[in-house]
Amino acid sequence: MKKFALIVAGGTGSRMGKKIPKQFIGLNGRPVLMHTFDAFAKYDTHIEFILVLPETEVEFWNKLCKKNRFEHKYKLAFGGETRFHSVKNGLNLIQEDGIVFIHDGVRPLVSTQTFTNCYNRAIETGNALPVIPVTESVRLVDKAGNRTVDRSKYYLVQTPQTFQTALIKKAYQQTFSKLFTDDASVLENLGETISLVEGNRENIKITYPEDMIIAQSFLLSQ
Repeated sequence: MKKFALIVAGGTGSRMGKKIPKQFIGLNGRPVLMHTFDAFAKYDTHIEFILVLPETEVEFWNKLCKKNRFEHKYKLAFGGETRFHSVKNGLNLIQEDGIVFIHDGVRPLVSTQTFTNCYNRAIETGNALPVIPVTESVRLVDKAGNRTVDRSKYYLVQTPQTFQTALIKKAYQQTFSKLFTDDASVLENLGETISLVEGNRENIKITYPEDMIIAQSFLLSQ
């Protein structure tokens, strides 16, 4: 079945303390976002890319592509008011049935096995959500104070959140809600059951400066 990679790269990098968006920061000599493209291409050289960028960053991205001799082909969609609107803009460029991986542009360390897990489950159930178990103690904070909770009941959610294209495009016809924290929550609002698969612990979302050090170490070990 045809595969699509919808890469959402709309971050500003404010928590990184940098003047440029975090997806453009250099990691082992190339922008983070280019490593993310490479991870998909390593999994499947025939995957079709859709990149979502803020319209104001396209010119800068094009300069980076020229400088780094970036050769991956992609369709471009502009970011919207929220991540929901950005993903919707990207999905509008998909006109064929298939499987779409919706992925954060700043997760360059997703493994081939995670892609495979997601694809196989999405073929079977219509969707797949990669997760990893919580390994540290967790406390719930509310108006009554705070208390420990059973961490075995909680998982950390990653991307690529993966879907049959017709199903997720239908889900994104809904009116935006603040309850839509990710793509799975949009689909879940239609009454669909979300299917969990094993992700990979290296698949961190680069958010803070120390994440760059971790990502660099993983890339050097590959």
